[in-house]
Amino acid sequence: MTKFKPYSINVGGRLVEISRPMVMGILNVTPDSFYADSRCGVDEEAITLRVNTMVSEGADMIDIGGYSSRPGAAEVTAEEELRRLKLGISVVRKVSPDMVISVDTFRAGVARCCIEEFGADIVNDISGGDLDPEMLDTVASLKVPYVLMHMRGTPATMSTLTGYGDVTAEVIAQLALKVSRLRLLGVNDVIVDPGFGFSKTLEQNYELMRNLEAFAALDAPVLVGVSRKSMLYRMLGITAETALNATTALHAMALNKGAHILRVHDVAQAVEAVKVVGAVTGEYDISSRL
Repeated sequence: MTKFKPYSINVGGRLVEISRPMVMGILNVTPDSFYADSRCGVDEEAITLRVNTMVSEGADMIDIGGYSSRPGAAEVTAEEELRRLKLGISVVRKVSPDMVISVDTFRAGVARCCIEEFGADIVNDISGGDLDPEMLDTVASLKVPYVLMHMRGTPATMSTLTGYGDVTAEVIAQLALKVSRLRLLGVNDVIVDPGFGFSKTLEQNYELMRNLEAFAALDAPVLVGVSRKSMLYRMLGITAETALNATTALHAMALNKGAHILRVHDVAQAVEAVKVVGAVTGEYDISSRL
């Protein structure tokens, strides 16, 4: 068991305390995300229903994506991505005005528009700045928290870029270089994401999970995104649709190893995992906002 280390992040001038693990609900404003039941499309009624459900189940944050990162997903223009994200952000703000909103994009221009014009709070970039050379400078100028994820290549090529000597050491080293650059740029609130499922083999994903506590060396909150992913359903010979139980098991493992944020499709079950693990470890107050 790894001792839980609290952090705080500045969200639009509001200090958000990560004094216990937080649950980030996934809102896919897309027609083609890998888990079919999470797809809302650009349908305001469906989006509203999903947001209401996540809020009622105890989501601390909602991460909105308008561009599917699964291999083989259709290309989406920046204009279409913005159209989808604008709708998603507006619905969340109507349902829960104070909700912390993360926008899942690798495009600097899209990120800027979502923060400055639509009212999002956090930028979540699957590429860690690699797919748009302007992203890190843009985040620095926006003065918002940034989720720095590890990935090699693009969603289309990442499955061929899994050659590591020591996957944990190399992922941490690559993230450390970017964390250092971001802090030199003045980005104080960096959240790191090991990138489970992105440019890692099945075995490498589990090696990263076994060594998750090593990411504490980066001195930043750790976000874990394993919800219903292929590292679960491929190993078990099931589907994403039937991988909830396996997801919860892996969430409990991640929490036991010090994870700060769980990015999930199923908010209620993740909230329960946080409560149960907290009750066992005594590492944080399970009554706090849960």
